Amino acid sequence: MISKQDAKKVLQVCLETGGDFAEIYLENTIHNDLELSSGEISKSNTSQIYGAGIRILHQESEVYGYTNDTSFDGLTNLAESLAKSYNNKKIDIDFDLVEEKLDNKHNVLKKPLETTNDEKVKYMRDVYEAANSYHEDISQVIVSIWEHNQKVTIINTEGKMISDSRTNIRLSLRVIASKDGVMQSASDSIGRNQGFEIFENTDLKSFAKKVAESAVKMLTADEMEGQMLPVVIHNAFGGVILHEACGHALEATSVAKGISVFSGKLGQKIASDIVTAVDDGTITNAWGSLNIDDEGTETRRNVLIENGILKSYLVDKRNARKMNCDITASARRQSYRYSPTSRMTNTFFVNGESTFDEIIANTKYGFFAKEMGGGSVNTATGEFNFTVNEGYMIEDGKITRPVRGATLVGNGADVLKKIDMVGNNLSSGHGMCGSSSGTIPANVGQPTIRLSSMTVGGRGGKK
Repeated sequence: MISKQDAKKVLQVCLETGGDFAEIYLENTIHNDLELSSGEISKSNTSQIYGAGIRILHQESEVYGYTNDTSFDGLTNLAESLAKSYNNKKIDIDFDLVEEKLDNKHNVLKKPLETTNDEKVKYMRDVYEAANSYHEDISQVIVSIWEHNQKVTIINTEGKMISDSRTNIRLSLRVIASKDGVMQSASDSIGRNQGFEIFENTDLKSFAKKVAESAVKMLTADEMEGQMLPVVIHNAFGGVILHEACGHALEATSVAKGISVFSGKLGQKIASDIVTAVDDGTITNAWGSLNIDDEGTETRRNVLIENGILKSYLVDKRNARKMNCDITASARRQSYRYSPTSRMTNTFFVNGESTFDEIIANTKYGFFAKEMGGGSVNTATGEFNFTVNEGYMIEDGKITRPVRGATLVGNGADVLKKIDMVGNNLSSGHGMCGSSSGTIPANVGQPTIRLSSMTVGGRGGKK
């Protein structure tokens, strides 16, 4: 850990050529991966990520570099090298570093480094055996544990010196069912910014059976017939559409460049009246939560859309300058090798007033996307294409036959306006989000929602 005195000297070097803000980001992370496949441990990796990144801002421009040499000389050499990118008159910036004490909202009881591999393997084996024994058509089960113990310190020319510790643990399950040349897969995960105590109150066997059941059901399902119809998207990972098709377009990364479909629309109506969307990095021990963002600002609850009106973007320091607006504690990065930019944390639609049963009963004919898969999005236009891992038809207000091979095709801006029912069963899914500042943990979430109409792709014939 660099001393206050040395950190101040390094930051002063950063400002020698006209920079008006400088920051040091120090990181020490231990990362472990375990994988269980075919009943045996098939992967066991441990890595350490250690180093520092330095960023210098001059008005709206930025220069960034990183090093593994966190000694005073190593950081000074990096600062001198980066400062050469500017050739302006030095700005007289006086600051004293004040070490801030953090109010930790995300306590860890059973720390990963104090949990034995035998205990971790037992969690995985319980999941594996429950999924593998569910049905004779289960052909492959893969269970993995991803754990990330990240300690960071952020020091900047605003006088900030603050540290945070993040512990992210995720257990993931992928099940493949096969019969008569047909193969279907299903997957799910459990993830928190917490210790291994997350599994002590989790029914891992029920979790495994639910995933296995999904794969087996889709094995004998009809192929989806492509058509336009009302679509009900279930809670939890169904929120991936909000995240991908809307959330990324609300990040300053694209808004500041004017390439987002939502650029310049603050205060305008962009969704139906019953839609309120939030990004909240403060939720206790949630997968995407942090005490502070990667610029050292205490995380907060940002209301993005309220009753259909666009209220806020997600904004980091540099883009705040471009957009002439306040930061929203949304700066994130994968590691010291990346400069921070605006990113999501835990993003979700808030609860509405309808029950799940009411939404289904009020749908005469439609499609129910119970489990969403992956997809692709053009953030400039909002156009998306997502696969559905588990889907069903809704006929006469009831969920009837399973269908497979469905894809949801649409536009994020249109989707927001077509939401006509919002459930009261908010839940979250746990994913890894990739963007310009690397790959980070992010929760997606929503209650069950209904869209009045949407294109559902498929290659099946009409029933």
